[in-house]
Amino acid sequence: MIDRRSLLWLSLAALGASLLVAVGGADYSDLRGPYCASRGTRGTCCPDRQDDCSVPILGTLCYCDDFCNRTNSEDCCPDYWSFCKGIIPPPEPVRECYHNGRYYVYGETVKINCNECKCQSMGGRLELLCEQSQCLVDPEIIQGVNADTYRLGWRASNHTPFWGHRLTEGISLRLGTLQPQRAVMRMRPVKRVLDPSRLPRSFDARSKWPGMLSRVRDQGWCGASWAISTADVASDRFHIMSKGTEPVTLSAGHLLECNSRGQRGCQGGNLDRAWLFMRKFGVVDEPCYPYTAQSGTPGKCRLGRRANLLTARCTPPRTLYGPPRTELYRTGPAYRLGSEEDIMHEIMESGPVQATMKVYHDFFMYRGGIYRHSMLDTTQRTGYHSVRIVGWGEAQGTKYWIVANSWGDQWGENGYFRIRRGTNECEIENFVVAAWSDTQTPVMDNMMSNQDNRLSNVVY
Repeated sequence: MIDRRSLLWLSLAALGASLLVAVGGADYSDLRGPYCASRGTRGTCCPDRQDDCSVPILGTLCYCDDFCNRTNSEDCCPDYWSFCKGIIPPPEPVRECYHNGRYYVYGETVKINCNECKCQSMGGRLELLCEQSQCLVDPEIIQGVNADTYRLGWRASNHTPFWGHRLTEGISLRLGTLQPQRAVMRMRPVKRVLDPSRLPRSFDARSKWPGMLSRVRDQGWCGASWAISTADVASDRFHIMSKGTEPVTLSAGHLLECNSRGQRGCQGGNLDRAWLFMRKFGVVDEPCYPYTAQSGTPGKCRLGRRANLLTARCTPPRTLYGPPRTELYRTGPAYRLGSEEDIMHEIMESGPVQATMKVYHDFFMYRGGIYRHSMLDTTQRTGYHSVRIVGWGEAQGTKYWIVANSWGDQWGENGYFRIRRGTNECEIENFVVAAWSDTQTPVMDNMMSNQDNRLSNVVY
């Protein structure tokens, strides 16, 4: 004999199986209820056992008589206790975490910005517990800068490629310049300007030499600013000093992978060693040795130090003067520039220069304007970066440098940024260097003879 409870569960099992294949046409209107409540007012449920005191449910019957409440054989309707007995069952325990407008089930793991979070039990309740790493993009810093833009003079935003990365990653892999050694910092700067009043209030090398400056690159997650800025400054000067007869984009990848002595590759490098390599050995052009270290893993050097463009199997560059070049591209010794006016004069006469700057957390979120450190950082972590200064200007009484970064043209002002000038903001005026390119044209000889150039105080 099958009792009512067994009959109910057999019917439920059969219905569950049929639901797996059911399509349109079935009537499941009795799923919604109410059940016992549909029979009358509260407390009018049937006493003892009355088989007709039932309601359809899931293709079978559930019961509203007291007989349904039997140990281990309950076949009561879902609302039996609340409607017939007036007993409201306690709510089921919450098995979800709530965080910033979203629910997460128990045990679920999710990444919020740069931190891994997990929904787990904490003190008798469920909470979304997260790692506490400092993220490269900090919404609180963005909000703080933008709330004080009038005073600070610049705007902040989320640069999407930086989202989800830690600040430690940004400092180690998005910068990449080691502080100059004391012996290098003791080198006396070359004096350039005799009459500072002759310098214009604004200047942009991109306007004076249109089409001759290197494009903004993206170093990726490789601390190679030391190699990229060196290669780009040298490239600009080859183009400018040859008056356009030797347009070239020099290989930052060659410098990164082959200038290994005393350098750290994607973990950073010294500018003085980079320029020494450029002077002694030279590099090939970018098409011959592409930069491929965006993921943070440079390859092995593919060229010997005695290579030339022919043995390196590079395509001979197009030149507008003399025979095609066969030797690698070299520069003269790098020299240091000291004062604000000397830096300006050098850019105006010979092209962009290279500068080292100290990078704080908020700089990664720069969007536009004239940057200065906001002091909103909650960490003391900083790093050094090398960039190209291509010009200067003045806005609302604030002087600034125009600087090319190496984080792609979607960052900042199309890959550039402006930073306060004359105040050594972020130490950007501490160590500024340049070098002359060894072109194949007589233009270089004329330039060298016409300038007051004292190279006894070179960087090395």
